[in-house]
Amino acid sequence: MNLQLLRNATQILSANGKTILIDPMLGPKDSYDPFPNTRNTLRNPLVGLPINTSELRQLINRTDAVLLTHVHLDHWDVTAREMLPKNITLFCQPANTDIICAAGFTNVIPVNDELVWEGIHITRISGRHGTGEIGERMGIVSGYVITHAGNSIYIAGDTIWCPEVQDALDKYQPAHIVLNGGAARFITGDPIVMDINDIITVCNYAPTAKVYVVHLETANHSTENRADIRTALQAHQLSNRCHVPDDGDYFI
Repeated sequence: MNLQLLRNATQILSANGKTILIDPMLGPKDSYDPFPNTRNTLRNPLVGLPINTSELRQLINRTDAVLLTHVHLDHWDVTAREMLPKNITLFCQPANTDIICAAGFTNVIPVNDELVWEGIHITRISGRHGTGEIGERMGIVSGYVITHAGNSIYIAGDTIWCPEVQDALDKYQPAHIVLNGGAARFITGDPIVMDINDIITVCNYAPTAKVYVVHLETANHSTENRADIRTALQAHQLSNRCHVPDDGDYFI
């Protein structure tokens, strides 16, 4: 298996000859209003895709399936809903099945617990998109452990460090872990995705895994950037196995 970061949490997973597009946010720079109740008025996404329109269409044409962790705008945007074929195979958490079908998609497959598709094993992992009342309002989110031919990747999704993530690391012991960082937050409340402390916690808890931090420098409610995270990783002597890819990078 290999994995390429496009932007934010949008990734291209190649496994068993198949291409899976994860959490597609495909709109041009500045397409959407800023997320509300944040400390700035920057429009989203903050940066463009690392591929041009022609390359994006080629990507969509060769995509065999889409995998969604949840349906917030920065993971499933208007452009993705418009550009993707309505009959494409689309895996999602059960909580989002109805809203995706209502958008016209006809081959929606909820991952209740686990399934096997084209020889690729997909297991859903629960997460927590923040704490307290804000975490409740952010709704249900999922991650996925994906395995094929003895290799394993845990796409954690929009979650903070929590018992569900810890249990997934204990049970599946993935070789690769992809974390959504950036410490996104609103004016009040705690971060709704992993901050630097959470990232370091994961690295220390899973000392044999390779860790990668994505979901950075794209949405206006993020509060930690790549430089912040890389500096912290270096200070904790984790740079050799925790990496912060740039947009467009192949990292697995």
